Amino acid sequence: MSEVVMAQRRSCDKCFYYLPSVRYCTKLEVIVSDPSSPPCLMPTRRASLRSVASAAKVEGALSKPQPPSSSDEFVPTGIDGLDEILSGGFLRGKTYLIAGETGTGKTIFSLQFLIHGALNGEPGVYLAIDEPTEHLLRGVRRFGWGIVDELIEKRRLLFLDMRTHFSRIYLRDEKRRIEPKFVIEQILKNVDRIGAKRLVIDPIAPLMYGGSGDVLQAREFLREMVFALERRRDVTTIMTSEIPTGSKQLSRFGVEEFLATGIIMLGLEEINGRIYRVMFIRKARWSPVRPSKYVFEIVRAKGIVLKGPIEQVYRSGR
Repeated sequence: MSEVVMAQRRSCDKCFYYLPSVRYCTKLEVIVSDPSSPPCLMPTRRASLRSVASAAKVEGALSKPQPPSSSDEFVPTGIDGLDEILSGGFLRGKTYLIAGETGTGKTIFSLQFLIHGALNGEPGVYLAIDEPTEHLLRGVRRFGWGIVDELIEKRRLLFLDMRTHFSRIYLRDEKRRIEPKFVIEQILKNVDRIGAKRLVIDPIAPLMYGGSGDVLQAREFLREMVFALERRRDVTTIMTSEIPTGSKQLSRFGVEEFLATGIIMLGLEEINGRIYRVMFIRKARWSPVRPSKYVFEIVRAKGIVLKGPIEQVYRSGR
């Protein structure tokens, strides 16, 4: 069959590497002006791509383990563009860390993940650590996500206030050392209440209240909790981590990022005099994506929407 006929029969729309929402090829790192004319089929690129692909195939067979192949292994995040980049979403039953400074969109990301799951047959639990749930839900409704009330009523979403559900160990006069077993049991008990498949702990560090000054204890607590959740195999967890402004840390205790299967950092960057929201995919185990940055917007009633790679902004100059 001639190459011309092959080109006519192929398009970017069904390609693993193509992001239709932003018309971008993540493999070639180029803007696709016409999806019906894939840039990978252009004569100037074809020869080099074949040689690169051959070398990668040999190297990969020798040194890299194979990722899961079934689509059932992945949990869609519901975030436009992100699931395509991650080849389907998060790995089912694993733990992900969403890190960033105050006001960068960590809570929106987490809620979007839960709401998308609840609307698609995967109930979720939201464990609010820093904020009373009534305040959180008031903000959710104001944002345009009034659907949460119906999802709560139908037991597809469960919002928990840490201070209410874990008061026994967080009272002022209680002993300083927290029993991880008790906290884990309470989390799993509420997961089972609605048959949850998704869990958000927002943020993770204050959950280990009482471990202040004992970093080793806090790290062990977190390990026990993550391992207990992942033994379930079907509960996908998001932990959020607040990064102090100007800090290069990803987490408070320095172990969260090692336990997480994936790390996504949300931040703000100034480019050509304008401030942009930026998502940095720092770690994505078993997903064919290099560490990369994407510009995103927060859209009322929808949530986070990826607009394209940060390179686009630098190239366009605006």
